[in-house]
Amino acid sequence: MVGRTGVLTIATRGADGPGEALLDVRGGREAYLAWSDDALPVGTSVLVIDERGPLTVHVEPWTLI
Repeated sequence: MVGRTGVLTIATRGADGPGEALLDVRGGREAYLAWSDDALPVGTSVLVIDERGPLTVHVEPWTLI
């Protein structure tokens, strides 16, 4: 999962709690529990930087250049 991209559908709250991200997987999109270092709003494009367990990832904001 590391390196995959997606978009937040539920905001993250940093260390206070996860949100939800739809990630690009196998030609479609799948929902994952998403943790981040800082709070991120709904609609933020994200990059997976670590896996925390089944369907759980650590993300950071991602901007396509």
